[in-house]
Amino acid sequence: VPVLFKQALENTDTEEGKSVSLRCELTKADATVVWKKGEATLQASAKYEMKQKGTVAELVIHNAEPEDA
Repeated sequence: VPVLFKQALENTDTEEGKSVSLRCELTKADATVVWKKGEATLQASAKYEMKQKGTVAELVIHNAEPEDA
């Protein structure tokens, strides 16, 4: 059975230098989620924090900059 989005990502605004959180909900718990910006796969770092609990996956971008749009 394929994993589908129950709740897709929504556009989010934040101020430069602040943190922003992007969340999506999947139809299957603990499915593998890969976060990308364009063609580049994001890796966990001081800038990008990836969390997943059950069916909810979250990407936190710390110290947001215009280039993160």
